[in-house]
Amino acid sequence: MLRLEKINGKNVWDILKLRVKEEQMSFVAGNDISIIEAYTTITGSGHAFPFGIYDDEQPVGFMMIGYGTDDYWEDAPAIAAGNYNLWRLMIDKDYQHRGYGREAMRLALDFIGTEPCGKAEYCWLSYEPENAVARKLYGSFGFVDSN
Repeated sequence: MLRLEKINGKNVWDILKLRVKEEQMSFVAGNDISIIEAYTTITGSGHAFPFGIYDDEQPVGFMMIGYGTDDYWEDAPAIAAGNYNLWRLMIDKDYQHRGYGREAMRLALDFIGTEPCGKAEYCWLSYEPENAVARKLYGSFGFVDSN
């Protein structure tokens, strides 16, 4: 059964080992960069929720959810203010095409539904336009392109 676990001192090293396929590296930042961004967001009075994605005890991916903006986000899109975003989602290359991404999306939306930072009007995300798999996955959950 898939579950989320907050990044902590015990699991961070396992999450840092996860990688996407070589041809996907331009689609998503590495987990090291994401965890650094989470830290700097939190220290800048923002909200970031980095999670390992686990199938039982096996780490299979990484997800990060954000809320609002932080003190240093200079070019934040207008939709970011007071709203949640799916900041990162990656499934390790060895665990792709098993439905983990779809189930991880459900877990992300369930987490956002708990309103950990309060109510919001929107949940937004971004992805690289050439990432057809992401476009299809996000569209299946009702996300629509705004560009």
